Amino acid sequence: QVQLVESGGGSVQAGGSLRLSCAVSGFAASVNCMGWFRQAPGTEREGVAVIILGSSDIYYSDSVKGRFTMSRDAAKNTMNLQMNSLKREETAMYYCAAGVCPFPYWIRWKETSGYGFWGQGALVTVSS
Repeated sequence: QVQLVESGGGSVQAGGSLRLSCAVSGFAASVNCMGWFRQAPGTEREGVAVIILGSSDIYYSDSVKGRFTMSRDAAKNTMNLQMNSLKREETAMYYCAAGVCPFPYWIRWKETSGYGFWGQGALVTVSS
């Protein structure tokens, strides 16, 4: 089993920055990817970024490329998401997740059905 706990959510003005962290504990041999997702009220959960554990390749959704940076600190068992130039429409609950990403990873990593482990979420509110 894998346990995930997010921290670092909060309120920020549009154009500002926030850093989310995810503390990871436990182990599941089947897990090959860890990602960040977000969900705004009334919308489906969407993928933000993912790291493929075997290769350390990181993929981003087009909407956050160039503004968000995902990183992983294996020694500290944490996963981070640095979010810059935040937009109002990015107000959402942000979740970290771990699971099995089907190949090809760069296309299918956003499929939420592959993620068996989820954190409780961290609320990010972006105001104008």
